[in-house]
Amino acid sequence: MPDTQSAARDSDTWTLGARTFRSRIIVGTGKYASNEQTRDALAASGAEIVTVALRRIDLTSKVTVLDAIDRSRYLLLPNTAGCYTADEAIRTLHLARELGMDELVKLEVIGDPKTLFPDNTATVEAAQRLVKEGFQVLPYCSDDLVTCKRLQDAGCLAVMPLAAPIGSGLGIRNPHNIRLIIDNITVPVIVDAGVGTASDAAIAMELGCTAVLMNTGIAGARHPVLMADAMRLAVEAGRKAFLAGRMPRRDYANASSPTAQLIE
Repeated sequence: MPDTQSAARDSDTWTLGARTFRSRIIVGTGKYASNEQTRDALAASGAEIVTVALRRIDLTSKVTVLDAIDRSRYLLLPNTAGCYTADEAIRTLHLARELGMDELVKLEVIGDPKTLFPDNTATVEAAQRLVKEGFQVLPYCSDDLVTCKRLQDAGCLAVMPLAAPIGSGLGIRNPHNIRLIIDNITVPVIVDAGVGTASDAAIAMELGCTAVLMNTGIAGARHPVLMADAMRLAVEAGRKAFLAGRMPRRDYANASSPTAQLIE
């Protein structure tokens, strides 16, 4: 007999430009104890896309986090973490291009050093310029529908609204805003920042997000490799729950067993 569940899983794909992916988890590479732990966590997560903060790599070192990433297995997504202006972010991605990295990039322009909230105005400006230069842009932004619309209009391949402040592990603070973005944006919506544990990832997927990006939620766990596996399962479960369609919420009880035509 054909494995209908496997067939359904294989057909449930999503796209970024011309690329197609099955995994709906994107993993960062910061904060791990070693390159070995990084490799093991990436493998356990089932990710196909891995993001790297270019400004935090010492390119003069003999061993860097890039050595932990099998480029034949993962699509490397360079990001501009630590940039505070549009010009700074654009220069960083020009460096990525010169290093031969893919032109699919994650754009971050930070507006506040304490909360690490994005500067939405600068992000839109940088996205417009980068798209004109041929970059395929995935921008980190606030959970703000208007900003997401502007980024979509700029030609971004997806939008990446935060769930909560970067590295906070607070989970999705404003699910209503995320739902509004999903309902009004046609490009993929990838929740970025704030996912702290498996249930947070499942909630993001149950809302209808296309994918989830996480780093500290895995790297900051007591057992990162085990958490990476948990996150993989949570993303898969949340996606299945979204496709299945949850039961309606009710204010009062509704018996699981029928009460009509009971024998007295």
